[in-house]
Amino acid sequence: MASDSLGLMDTLNILSAQLLELWQATIRVMPSFVIGLLVFLIFFFLAKPFSALLVHPIGYISTSNLVQNVVRRAISLFIILIGLYIFLSIVGLTQATLAIVSGTGLLGIIIGFAFKDIAENFISSLLLSVQRPFLIGDVIEVQGLKGVVNKVTARGTTLVDFDGNHIQIPNATIYKNVIKNFSANPWVRGSFIVGIGYDASIQQSRQTILAVLNEQNEVLKDPEPQVLIDSLGSSTINIVINFWVDGHQYALNKVASVLMHKTVRRLESAGITMPDDAREVIFPQGIPVVQVNTEQSMMAKAVDKPAVQNDSAEVSTQQLTSDTQDIIDQARNARDPEEGKNII
Repeated sequence: MASDSLGLMDTLNILSAQLLELWQATIRVMPSFVIGLLVFLIFFFLAKPFSALLVHPIGYISTSNLVQNVVRRAISLFIILIGLYIFLSIVGLTQATLAIVSGTGLLGIIIGFAFKDIAENFISSLLLSVQRPFLIGDVIEVQGLKGVVNKVTARGTTLVDFDGNHIQIPNATIYKNVIKNFSANPWVRGSFIVGIGYDASIQQSRQTILAVLNEQNEVLKDPEPQVLIDSLGSSTINIVINFWVDGHQYALNKVASVLMHKTVRRLESAGITMPDDAREVIFPQGIPVVQVNTEQSMMAKAVDKPAVQNDSAEVSTQQLTSDTQDIIDQARNARDPEEGKNII
């Protein structure tokens, strides 16, 4: 029993000695800890205003808010890491300092592989915000998806198509593919083909079609419209009509519809034939011939022949306006499908 009591006393003495030594070490380290903590807090609170001061000159190079925010946060993080390094050095934890520095690099590699797609989209967002191949409200097409640019965030780009649907495309997909911008150049070209008969006068047909184009106020005079022979068909001379409109004001498909309507009616009024494609019909049993009274035949033809309707009513300019602004208004009133601020 005496030996057991002696062993317990020795253990308590050793434990108390270690606690006393730890306390003394803590007292010795406490001034360094307090000084290091004050230094870290100074770096921490100065990181934000100092980074804002350093990032200010970038505004002369790039007006992108996303680029400025990323650079500012990177500078702030770098300043905080410097403060943490100095804090650990003052306290005397040099091994921990080296472990943090090396661990930060290793952690960056791990995060880079784990969040490859997210990082790719974020980097693409930076490049899009700097290069700006399109702006909010532009009509673009990417991988067959066409719509009005409604929002561009750090994650992706939201389009609103002309059916009112929201389309979200990752920024990496947009940056790596062909972007077709329909709004960068306000002038857009439209075209359609009209077939006239071989017995018709080509020059008269061209002058008739040009008269229709010149009378339409929505068609630009410069570049001037063109009326050219496109091809020779089996039963028609195919004429292609090219014209230009201001795509920011007018819808190309609406103007083309009006021009086709007026062109057909004007050619009919001028007596220019527009026959259907020739077809070969074979009658194996032959065609029976029946004699019909001439007067009855003339009356039947007069009844069967449809009269050309006078439907050449003028279309107002307001009816030909572009649909882009309507889509922008719809997108503005619709529910926001993606969080985040616009970066362009």
